[in-house]
Amino acid sequence: MDTSVNANPIRKVVTMLQNVQKSVVAEGEKEEKMFEKYMCYCKNGVGTLGEEISSNEAKLSQLDSSLKEDIAKKNQLVEDLKAAKVDRTDAKSSIASATALRAKEAKAYAKASGDLKTNVAAISKAVAALEKGATGAFLQTSTARTLRDLVISRDMKESARDELMAFLQGTDKYAPQSGEITGILKEMGDEMSADLKDATAVENAAIASFDALVAAKTKEINALTQAIETKTQRSGELAMAIAQAGNDIEDTSESVVEDKKFLADLQKNCATKESEWAEIVKTRNEEILALAETIKLLNSDDALELFKQTLPSAASSLVQMHDNLAEVKGRARDIIRRAQGSHGSVQKLDFILLALSGKSAGFEKVIGMIDDMVKLLKSEQTEDDEKQTYCNKQFDVADDEKKSHENAVKNSETAIEAQTELISGLTDEINALADGIKALDKSVAEATANRKDEHAAFKQLMAEDGAAKDLLHVAKNRMNKFYNPALYKAPPKRQLSEEDRITVNMGGTLAPTQPPGGISGTGITALVQDAPAPPPEAPGPFKKKSQESNGVIAMMDILVKNLDKEMTEASTDEKNAQADYEQAMSDSAEKRAADSKSLADKQSAKADAAESLQQHEDDHASSSKELAGTLKYIHSLHGECDWLIKYYEVRKEARANEVDSLNNAKAVLNGADYSLLQAAEVSRHNVAKISLRGLRV
Repeated sequence: MDTSVNANPIRKVVTMLQNVQKSVVAEGEKEEKMFEKYMCYCKNGVGTLGEEISSNEAKLSQLDSSLKEDIAKKNQLVEDLKAAKVDRTDAKSSIASATALRAKEAKAYAKASGDLKTNVAAISKAVAALEKGATGAFLQTSTARTLRDLVISRDMKESARDELMAFLQGTDKYAPQSGEITGILKEMGDEMSADLKDATAVENAAIASFDALVAAKTKEINALTQAIETKTQRSGELAMAIAQAGNDIEDTSESVVEDKKFLADLQKNCATKESEWAEIVKTRNEEILALAETIKLLNSDDALELFKQTLPSAASSLVQMHDNLAEVKGRARDIIRRAQGSHGSVQKLDFILLALSGKSAGFEKVIGMIDDMVKLLKSEQTEDDEKQTYCNKQFDVADDEKKSHENAVKNSETAIEAQTELISGLTDEINALADGIKALDKSVAEATANRKDEHAAFKQLMAEDGAAKDLLHVAKNRMNKFYNPALYKAPPKRQLSEEDRITVNMGGTLAPTQPPGGISGTGITALVQDAPAPPPEAPGPFKKKSQESNGVIAMMDILVKNLDKEMTEASTDEKNAQADYEQAMSDSAEKRAADSKSLADKQSAKADAAESLQQHEDDHASSSKELAGTLKYIHSLHGECDWLIKYYEVRKEARANEVDSLNNAKAVLNGADYSLLQAAEVSRHNVAKISLRGLRV
């Protein structure tokens, strides 16, 4: 007979208890290392998070201070820009006003200096002619006529005027040696030269003052323009800095809130783990103590001797009954061992197998453990079902959010590209409009200059043609005086002044009438300066040529008609040209106004597009950030759910098999003859009353 059969069965119990004790101690050492690592993580995590929170809070304070400072600077820049633009506009207005005034003064000076220079030149020629004794020849020149007009219009002594007029009209003989006329003329020349010098000095001073003003204002405008550009650029940079600071404050605030929340959760979890660990250590120590005391109790010499005397021997008739009971337990153990390979709850099945290996009288406790195990497996399966549903739902929600964020990012990129193209197109259109306005202004200036030249040419033509007509009429009248006396028109009688009438009444002689100036002494003048005197008529035998004179007069009439026609055509052309010019100026003004409005609209649209571009870029950054967060969440979700989803069916099937095995084992146990076994065990010195009833499995 095998010695193991005759060996004391309590030795097996003690060995099993010692194995359990070793397992508990090893498990405790393993969990202690895990706990130490976790607490190290808690300590380091709390310290790191605390430092990060303190750093972010200090950063928030700095960002808030910097943001307020940048906002104040930007507001000040806006005010400075407004003031600089107003000052630049005022400076430009000052230059425009000064330019208009300078043009007016220059025009007045040009007229005055021109008249003075002409008069001084006329006086100089007169003095030179008088000093040379060429009085008669001088009186026939246009200079004499100019001097005569000057004497009439100039403010001077009446006696000097009369003397000069008498001289210029040639009514008395002038003795050069007397020097009276020469003296008067030199005095007039000196006065006019002094006036010209004073006027020139005033004009030069005005030009210098104008140049200084324009230079100062131009310098001021350039400085203001540079300041405006600098401040505008700085304002844009501050706007970007303010937006960036706002984003930084928002991100940092969110980070502080999340870090504080995570720190609170970490501290709570760490405190919970410490409390749980203390309870685990306490419970494990109690378990180890119970095992040690039980081993000590069962392994003592007295206990072994007692069990040797009380436990049944191999030859007892009770062995057969124990063999029947062992057979039932064996079948149940085989079923449960087969289930051990299909599920992870091996430890719990080990406890059931351990209970089946015991010597208890009934299977109620084992069946109860099986029922608890079945409930636990069903509960675990329910948790897996709920976790699978949760994971699938979260994957769907996260995938929808991912697609939404991807669409938002794509839409933002499309919008950014569209706004960028719009801004580029608007920039090209703005440049084209600005170039068009410059070209239009240049064309208007050229057209205005051409119109002025054409109008001046028209006035010159009309003056010359009018003078030619008048000269032809005078010539025709003069020929009629000789050839056709009936057609002759005598010159109007001299209108005597009151002084002349007194002279005549007193028997005096009037001064000879001043011969008319102009062309050939007719009084007709064209816009020709210093026209040469006509050559003297050569003497010859007199012969009245009536027939020839008629032809000449007829030719003069034709010339007059031609001049009338030319003047009429010129007037019509001038009128049409002026109308065309006015229409062109009107159309140009309308086009310029429309282009300026379109330029302003496009500049405004460009500014709106730039603002919209900035908004789309902000949206793109926000959507990209949210997409990154969603992808991070999906990654964490995969880490949490992939294993469960992958092995869900396997775990479900394994649990079902295990439940079936447990039910089969239960059915086997339920089919044993408990009453027979109990009676046999009671008759054998109450063997089932073993002290293991209080041992925790």
